[in-house]
Amino acid sequence: MNLGRHAFGDDEPLMMAIVNRTPDSFFDKGATWAEDAAFARVAEVVAQGAEIVDIGGIKAAPGVEISAAEERERVVDFVARVRETYPDLVISVDTWRAEVGAAVCAAGADVLNDAWGGADPELVDVAAEYDAAIVCTHTGGVTPRTRPYRIEYDDVVAAAIADTVAYAERALAAGVARESIVIDPAHDFGKNTFHSLEVTRRLGEMVATGWPVLVSLSNKDFVGETLGLDVGERLLGTLAATSVCALAGARIYRVHQVVETRQTVDMVWSIAGRRPPLRAIRGIQ
Repeated sequence: MNLGRHAFGDDEPLMMAIVNRTPDSFFDKGATWAEDAAFARVAEVVAQGAEIVDIGGIKAAPGVEISAAEERERVVDFVARVRETYPDLVISVDTWRAEVGAAVCAAGADVLNDAWGGADPELVDVAAEYDAAIVCTHTGGVTPRTRPYRIEYDDVVAAAIADTVAYAERALAAGVARESIVIDPAHDFGKNTFHSLEVTRRLGEMVATGWPVLVSLSNKDFVGETLGLDVGERLLGTLAATSVCALAGARIYRVHQVVETRQTVDMVWSIAGRRPPLRAIRGIQ
């Protein structure tokens, strides 16, 4: 798998740490809205071992309209600052807009994380032009920054596979390298809690497509609704869902809590036989 200028082996699960350049993010409530606070967050997650940072300039939930110009103002210079300081870090930007994608790629971004399922069809062309990776998500066709309402699927996993694979093939046809295309079922996006639980349970079917799979589970509403917990209380539920996805073979984990997720994924990958223990002397010495 190639993410921009960075290559990774099939035996490497990757942590994608969330860095929100927004004043109204659902989890941290704008804690990294100020640029220096966001930069400190990058330093923290790099020290914790995150291979990727995912920088976003607009919260996913409905809210104040943010123009493309304002989104660029929030993320472009920040991407350039992070790129200069961390040349070996994979920089992802959470955007669905092609004009923003072009600006951040020019500033040094490696990945375009399109959380809204190809709402701007030109984003794949931007990824191809800049030799960037792209994340292809399933949203059931909902409009960006809207919540699903009574959305139905005959088979949510089949729909997620059909849409993400079609998006991946469109990116490939546009000139994006095959090894730089990732698919994501997009938990909660265009889905109710039952849909997200089913996608989690059947994630192996997405992995079986052959495209590397990203999961964004961290503190999501489906975890909160399942357990009856507020946003700040969802870590254990998140890690339980993460374990299921890790056993199925998900490759990238978009997270708020890097250390806890890394330990969870490493343990599950070792149970699955994909990763050797770091130390195994019990019963030997």
